[in-house]
Formats: sequence, structure tokens, C-alpha cells
Amino acid sequence: MGNLTNCHNLSLQDGRAVHSILVVGEVLWDLFEHSTALGGAPLNFAAHAKRLGFDPLLVSAVGADCLGKAALQEIAGLGLDTSWLETSRRYPTGTARVALGPGDKTRFVIERPAAYDAICLREEQIARIVQRAPVCFYYGTLFASTPEGKAQIDKLLHALAAVTRFYDLNLRPGNYSVQLVIELLELADVVKLNEEELCKVHKFTRLPSEIEAFCREGSKRYGWKAVCVTLGARGCAILCGEEYIEAAGQTINVADPVGAGDAFAAAFLHGLISDWPVAKIAAFANRVGALVASRHGAIPDWTVEEAVVS
Repeated sequence: MGNLTNCHNLSLQDGRAVHSILVVGEVLWDLFEHSTALGGAPLNFAAHAKRLGFDPLLVSAVGADCLGKAALQEIAGLGLDTSWLETSRRYPTGTARVALGPGDKTRFVIERPAAYDAICLREEQIARIVQRAPVCFYYGTLFASTPEGKAQIDKLLHALAAVTRFYDLNLRPGNYSVQLVIELLELADVVKLNEEELCKVHKFTRLPSEIEAFCREGSKRYGWKAVCVTLGARGCAILCGEEYIEAAGQTINVADPVGAGDAFAAAFLHGLISDWPVAKIAAFANRVGALVASRHGAIPDWTVEEAVVS
């Protein structure tokens, strides 16, 4: 299991520490009614983590098509290393039809199979990842929802046994099984989920439905070192070790909620690795999530200076 306390502090100001993080999963295009935008939770998370000073190793795949070429160009433009991205001739670049609902409710219809379903890491690639010594391995549910995807996750978990495991649920209808989610929860050191996902996990794990009790009992049962429940406009709840806090959200005009949770996750991880007080982690993650939600696109422009909480 990973050990957060062994990580060096990451500073937003001095830039001395640059940590590699492994991010594995989908790269896809979000198809809105009148526009198209590059996305996928792992890509969004990696892009926001890059802005916070991390060195993300984004492992994914695009198709040998126009959308794939455009994705590679945009990803490079975000400052991310594209050398870990495969090009698949078997499947097209991933897409997801997005319907924005009231408030922060968003519905996704994800086309499968997609290029990222063809990821197949060779032993020499895994050895290179191990050599980079990532401090964290980020994964979600979508990529792991096929036997092939889960096999890739398992290979990496085996090779990176001492690395902190960050599971961001991002549950999408029809793209997960109860048993898979339970297994991924069992493997995790750090868990992030939203209130709706908490209700779903409560139903099939019998963990408490009340937020603090859910976090404490889940940590006791599965060995989580930290867990965060995002509460939309109401902010978030975080349990880190034995310390629990609920932090009010930022008051903003929501322009586009897509990607805000992924930005929040990157900021949450940053605070954990920096060994910040829990209240500071919560305030910072809320601020970063709000910044992204207040602007159009899953990876809008924002600066660290805007997000720093004194």
C-alpha cells in the first residue's frame, strides 16, 4: 500500500519538488449539443495536476483518425508528455455525448469500445514507469470496466506496490459492475467520490449513508488513508487519518461543470502530498474546482495564483 507520509512536500511557490504521478485511463472527446471538447477524467486530472507542478505520466490511447490526431495536438499543447499515448488502429478515438442538466448534474453517454480500451502495456514500458518513481497512481472506473482494462490496472498495481493508489470513482451508468467498484475501493489508499456515488456505494457495500460515518467506516474496512466526498455547491467533506472536516463551497456562477471534479481531485492530491492541514486542503480543492466550473471547458485557463489559499 502507498504511504502518503513518505512523500516530500510539494510547494506551489518555490517549484523545487516535481513529483511524477501515473494517470491511466480514457482520453475522449466530449460531444456537446453545439460544440466538441477534449476530455476524459484521467486527461482532465493530468492537465490540472500539471498546472499544480506535477509531472503526469498519462497512459492512454487515441485512434488512428482525425479525432486522434487532434487529441494528440491538444494534449501536447497542454504541456503533457504524449509519449505514453498509444495510437490504435483497432478502435476509434473515444467519444462521450454530454447533456448538461440543472445545477451541477451532467449526463454522459460513452461510446465503447474506444481506442483507450486497446491499451496494452509491454513489460519494458512498465519498467520505465517504475523507474520514474511516481508518488501516486490515479485510476477510475471506466477504463477498468473491461477485463482487458482491469488487467492493465492490476499489472501496474503489482509493479507499483508501494505507490499511493488514488481511486476517483466517476461512475457512469452501464459502465461498471458492483464487484468491480468494491474491488477498486479495496485496492485504494485515497478515494474521491461525489454525494450521488456515495449513495450508490452505500447500497451495495452497506457502508453508512451519513457522510462522516461513511468515510470513517470505509477507511476502517478498506484501509483508506484519506477520503473525500464532493458536495457540489455545498463544498466537500474530507477524512484524512482521524481528522474529519466539512468545508463550504465557493459562491460562483457555474459556466460549465464538466472537469471541475477532476480539477478538484488534482488539488486534493496536491494538498495531501504537501502534508497540508485538512482545512487548507479542503479550501484549496474547493477553490480550484470552483475556478474550473466558473469557466467554459473541462480544462480552461486558470493560474495557481488565483487558487492559492493563504
